[in-house]
Amino acid sequence: MRVVIAGGGIGGLSLALSLHAAGIDGVEVFEAAPAIEELGVGINVLPHAVRELSELGLADDLSAQGLATGEFVMFNKHGQRIWGEPRGLAAGYRWPQYSIHRGRLLGVLHRAFAERLGETRLRTGHRVVNVTQNDRSVCAHVAGGTRVEGDVLVGADGVHSSVRAQLHPGEGAPLWNGITMWRAVAQGVPCLTGSSMVIIGYFGKRAVVYPITRPDRDGRALINIVLEATTGAGRPMPRQDWDHVVDPAQIRAVFATMRFDWIDIGELIDAAPRWWQYPMVDRDPLPRWGSGRVTLLGDAAHSMYPVGANGASQAVIDARVLARALALAPTAQSALDDYETARRPATAAVVLANRGVGAEQCMELAEARAPGGFDRIDDVFAPGELQELSSRYKRTAGFDPALLNDRASLSVDS
Repeated sequence: MRVVIAGGGIGGLSLALSLHAAGIDGVEVFEAAPAIEELGVGINVLPHAVRELSELGLADDLSAQGLATGEFVMFNKHGQRIWGEPRGLAAGYRWPQYSIHRGRLLGVLHRAFAERLGETRLRTGHRVVNVTQNDRSVCAHVAGGTRVEGDVLVGADGVHSSVRAQLHPGEGAPLWNGITMWRAVAQGVPCLTGSSMVIIGYFGKRAVVYPITRPDRDGRALINIVLEATTGAGRPMPRQDWDHVVDPAQIRAVFATMRFDWIDIGELIDAAPRWWQYPMVDRDPLPRWGSGRVTLLGDAAHSMYPVGANGASQAVIDARVLARALALAPTAQSALDDYETARRPATAAVVLANRGVGAEQCMELAEARAPGGFDRIDDVFAPGELQELSSRYKRTAGFDPALLNDRASLSVDS
């Protein structure tokens, strides 16, 4: 079987490695960027995705490049703790959760691809702009005139996917919710336990902070920082690209007052060498992803708000489910149908849950119920309510500890 993948990001490379592991070697990846570069800021890879990457033989690489997340803690705008819980192995999972630089994760995948499939299977500077197909094959048309035939084509080309735009013409631009995100990495001393992921505030003005490397001899680590504020009233959507560097003074004006005895956001703003700006966008869930021999994967299929650390993780799971279906189903079409049946409703539920702030819904409730703060969190939430909010999102997103630990492997030979 010949599989053409449009997009060489986390989803596309995870799919290529999964196909290779499933015994499908006829794989070619076409990436629009001129090179695979380890750019970006931090992300979290949740245990359900770490399981899949571990079954691809990448556990040691992830451990070397990332930091095992120890806990997840949420605070209101006054710095008062709302809810916290252990993560990864400490939460009873069989696999860790990793906080990692996105570029380092991409580097892990890229090096594995080069070793297992060969660098020539990945063509950078090749953007798939059009797709044609018949009942026997599919053809990717690349900018510049290259044509590549295959049995299946997968659009893993991101939120601005050309493949999705062809399959669903007239959909338009991604949907902006009016929130602008400023993202950066900075050297600093991690707060709380040293492996804590913390969120402060509420949806519309909040800070997300966590380390993505182990501390050095001085106790300093690379810290990921995401600051979010509603800025959309009467303004167009901000630019969305890695070149949109902004003046930190405008960020400091909004967030420098977030200063508590355990963290100082103003210091982190000043410590970051560069800040990037993005609109927070997603897309509506689709009634179908693909058509014929073409399907979608990752952000191209289900772009979602960066809530609950699920974007990259869901792309990895897409890749594993699709590779298994292509290896085991009797025809390519039935494989794509099986893949979409398994993944489209599941990811649509996550997209919608993230619009409702997903795992961080308790922060919205705390702001609504106690905007001036509280003496005891038990005066704000009913017994068991916080635990249920957390557990509900894990079930929706597919990383409930018991369900994940007990479910069968997605490896073809399991």
